Amino acid sequence: MESQKKRPRTFSAEFFPPKDADARAQLRDATQQLAQLKLRFFSVTFGAGGSTRQGTYETVSDIQAAGHTAAPHISGIASTRAEIRELLAAYRVLGIRRLVVLRGDRPKDGSGGDFRHANELVAFIRAETGDDFHIEVAAYPEFHPEAPSAEADLDHFARKVRAGANAAITQYFFNPDAYYRFVDACEARGLDLPIVPGIMPITNYKQLARFSDACGAEIPRWLRRRLEGYGDDLDAIRAFGLDVTTALCRQLLDAGAPGLHFYTLNRAGPTCAIWERLGL
Repeated sequence: MESQKKRPRTFSAEFFPPKDADARAQLRDATQQLAQLKLRFFSVTFGAGGSTRQGTYETVSDIQAAGHTAAPHISGIASTRAEIRELLAAYRVLGIRRLVVLRGDRPKDGSGGDFRHANELVAFIRAETGDDFHIEVAAYPEFHPEAPSAEADLDHFARKVRAGANAAITQYFFNPDAYYRFVDACEARGLDLPIVPGIMPITNYKQLARFSDACGAEIPRWLRRRLEGYGDDLDAIRAFGLDVTTALCRQLLDAGAPGLHFYTLNRAGPTCAIWERLGL
């Protein structure tokens, strides 16, 4: 963890593009509440289709217009070089200077673009724009669900870093030892960059289980069984989840993690509650 202890702390939050006017108003309210925490930036997820891609652009535009720093996600798997070049130019006009660069989910129809892996997209952005953008990439302490092995996943992460990434945000996790060991493995490979833990507030067990099964994040058995025991009592789940997530955040920060990145699901309340508990 020595490589992380020397880093200044960066706190941030993730949003996804709202689908209608009501959701857009809700997101504006969440942004205003979370802005009180003085977060470094708000990232916005990216869809491969035209409508969702436009939703990302509109959302980051709203965030920037409100005086906050937005970091759009850019996905390479279904994008061409021309599309990425056009998108980068549009983001420059908006004043965007931070990107979250990802491979993205494979299209269900099997189609693809010009980038097979995230490191290829990072390298392309660097070749096109130099150091104009601060680039965040994804890290997987419990390893990407498609990775053939832990070593292969670490090697792939190293390629992203060496292609020009400035920092990394992890997939959420509930086992801090996975994060510590991942950082140690990165240090052993000579990788020296901030690796910020991703934090998922626990508010709905069924939703959390669905997300975790899809992305490969492990819910430890003790935590899964405790959450199952609350059944449909959402108030009890949220109270217990707040205790668990706050303790995880405190342990990570005490160990030297260079900040936290909150997966908000476009809701401010759970993140604000954790923040207050931590006394940040």
